[in-house]
Order: sequence, then structure tokens, then C-alpha cells
Amino acid sequence: MRKVAIVGIGLTKVGRHFDKGLRELFYEAAVRAIEDAGCPEIEAIIVGNMCSSSLCDQDSLGALLADYCGLCGRAAFKVEAACGSGGVALLTGYMAVASGLYDYVLVGGVEKLTEATTREVTYALAKAADADYELFYGTSFTALNALIMRYYMRKYNVTREDMALWPVKMHENAMKCPHAQFHKRITVDDVLKSPLIADPIRVLDCAPISDGAAAVVLCPLEEARRVSDAVVEVAGIACSTDYMYLAQRPDIASFTATVKAAERAYRMAKVEPRDVDVAEVHDAFSVLGFIDIEDLGFSRRGEAVKLLKEGVFDPGGKPSVNPSGGLKARGHPVGATGVYQVAEVALQLMEKAGSMQVPSPEIGLVQSIGGVGTTVTVAILRRVK
Repeated sequence: MRKVAIVGIGLTKVGRHFDKGLRELFYEAAVRAIEDAGCPEIEAIIVGNMCSSSLCDQDSLGALLADYCGLCGRAAFKVEAACGSGGVALLTGYMAVASGLYDYVLVGGVEKLTEATTREVTYALAKAADADYELFYGTSFTALNALIMRYYMRKYNVTREDMALWPVKMHENAMKCPHAQFHKRITVDDVLKSPLIADPIRVLDCAPISDGAAAVVLCPLEEARRVSDAVVEVAGIACSTDYMYLAQRPDIASFTATVKAAERAYRMAKVEPRDVDVAEVHDAFSVLGFIDIEDLGFSRRGEAVKLLKEGVFDPGGKPSVNPSGGLKARGHPVGATGVYQVAEVALQLMEKAGSMQVPSPEIGLVQSIGGVGTTVTVAILRRVK
């Protein structure tokens, strides 16, 4: 197996792009990534996406995007793992390069949500749950996470005000992220007074509906050293799954898939949680941020809120968590989110993150979740000196 590196990065601003469709958004990110990598000959294109069929009436997405990007003739296909599609796309690209099948692979993610109604988007996202036992009975994605949030608060004696600290921190971080959807500070009071969606989750606990695209170029590590001075290695990567039906799980205050994927990724990279300098975690709802921190080994169970209050995870902390603002404030263009996270951590390690830059990071982590912790990919990135 060959070692794999990231040598090119391209991002679009996350937001409501009424003037652009899937192909225009992807093209913008892909061209930037390819140019950033020095315009290598791309041999394969892997696209993370969840809702092209449901909301855009578009299948055969890989071929469509290869054609539009002027890359017709290359291998191209879509990877779907609900909200974790971007993370699984990275895993797929990693396997393609590590195996020796391809040398240069473009891994991208794209999602177009904002032109559908909120009801249509809610239903499309709810398909990430168990269709027979949850979706059939009208359970929304927000409702499932509300059950988790209520359970977590009761189990660890966490107040509603404590929960509101997460979105406040994320909006503060996003103020320095140029491609974030939100550049607006909020307060705990703002969160608590925002409209109730599924008790106890309120509007400002939720990641927004977003459009966007992100892309990275992967190649063998030895090749990367020859073509770029700023090289980031994918040092460890793993994916795990959990029961689809939430009621089957023994403890909904922890995601077994995250724990297992993290253990394997740490072992592969030969690092421990304490070695991680910067992390982008999947915080589609406030409670998930706290659960992620604990599942990834950055905190003991039930202590994530306390450490967040102490500023342990602020930019410059150990680790700095979501300096981009996370899904909550950077935005959540579902199938593209995992690729955004990879790109953001890679930029940090290359020390090219601009106003978001944290001090001299060496090791980064990305966590991409599909469904309610149903499919989780964890990647460990390392700066190559």
C-alpha cells in the first residue's frame, strides 16, 4: 500500500447559490483544486453527494460532472453515505491511490439544497434514518437528534443554557472563515429564544440548509513531495457503522461508529487523541459537538461541556475544534461537508488557513457522520516536513 497525500484544495463559499446548480458549484471547486495541485492529469473523480436524486432529479452524477469539468473519459462516480458522503468519498479516493490503481484522484463533494422547500429538504434528509421503523412514522432527522439531546442532558446533568454554548462558539469561530455561510455572532439568549423545532432543539441549535462544493486532489506521498512544498499526508483513515434504528442502540449518548472508526484511524496513524492539534467534527446539532468530543477521546464522558466553558477547544487550544465554525456556522452542504472538513484541516496543516489559522499544527483530525451516527469516517492528517 502506498502512502497518500493531499496536494490541491478548492472550495466554494457555503450559502444560498440561486445562480448556480450542481455542475457549476462542483466545477468551481474542482478547477481550484486542480490548479492548486499544479494541474496534474486527473485519472479518477469521486463525488460525495446525498440528495441529487431526491432534490435535483439527477443521477449519473459522476459522469455529468466529469463531462462539465472537461474530464470526460476518466473514471467518475458518486459516493453516497447520507451526511457522511464526503468522508466516504475521501476513503474511496484514498483506497484508489493507496492501492496503486490511480496516481491522481480528484475527491469532491457537492450539494444543492436551497432551491427545494424546507419540507422537501427535511424529508430528503430523513431518508438517512431507518425508512421502515422511523421515517414511515413521520420521525424527522431533527426529532431523532432531539431524543439524543434530551437523553444526554439528563444523563450528564447538562442545562439547556450549557447546550447553547456550542452554537455561540461556532458562530464566533466562523467570523474568521471566509467561506462560511454565517458571519454573525449570537448569544446564549439568542439560542434559547429562537423558534422551537423539536424539543429541546431550537433553530439556532441546527446547521443551516446550504449549497456548496469542495474538492481535494490526492496522489502518492512520494509524488507529492516532488510537486509541492506544502504536503499533507492522510496518515490514518477508517469507517464504521452502527444500527440504523436508534432504539437498537444500548446508549444514544455515544456513537459507537465514531469510537470504532477513531480507534482504527489513530492506530493506523500511530497517534493518540492527545496528539491532535486541530479537528473538524460533525456538529449538525449542538449536542453532537459534545458527543463528538467525548467519542474522539478529547474529553471524558460528560465533561465536554465543562472543557468547552474553560476554552480548551477554542482556536489555539489542544485540540482547536472547528476553527471554521463547523457545520453549525460554516454551513452544511450535506454531501460536500466531509470534503470541506478535510480541506479545512489540510489548510491548517499547510499553514494556509489565513485568518482561521491556529498556531503551528502538526496533526489534524476529520470526523464525518452519515445519518444519526450510522456511518462515521475518521481521518488523521499529518503535516509532512
